[in-house]
Amino acid sequence: MLLWFVATAVLTIAWVFKDPRFDYRLLAVGAVLPDVIDWPTGWRVMHSVVTSIALLALVMIVTLGRKPSRKLLLGLPIGTFLHLVFDGAFTNTEMFWWPIGGWDFSTDVLPVVARGWWNVPLEIAGAYALWRWWMRRRAAA
Repeated sequence: MLLWFVATAVLTIAWVFKDPRFDYRLLAVGAVLPDVIDWPTGWRVMHSVVTSIALLALVMIVTLGRKPSRKLLLGLPIGTFLHLVFDGAFTNTEMFWWPIGGWDFSTDVLPVVARGWWNVPLEIAGAYALWRWWMRRRAAA
């Protein structure tokens, strides 16, 4: 799943911040990063809210006194947080709260895998939403 997560992240941030200068590239990367890392490795570390909090803290510390860099890099942890929301990762307590409940990784399948065929309509909805958003931005420019 790619388009569903990118679309939900982009549309959420566009609606909340209403900043035409916001750079959506790292937001899109952050929105798919948890599945890109956790799916092939078998880990469940990126589907933990603790990891997203740590990533946010890292960005805030690294960009102290560098406002333009911070504005750009904040898209990455925001994207990972939004992935957790729109993936429903919070429904799996062991995965969501890792490592607070212990250092062992969850053996449960990722939410994107558990959804099975439901991913198809979500991808179609994501593609349509991104297309509509892009057309509105072009018309406004």
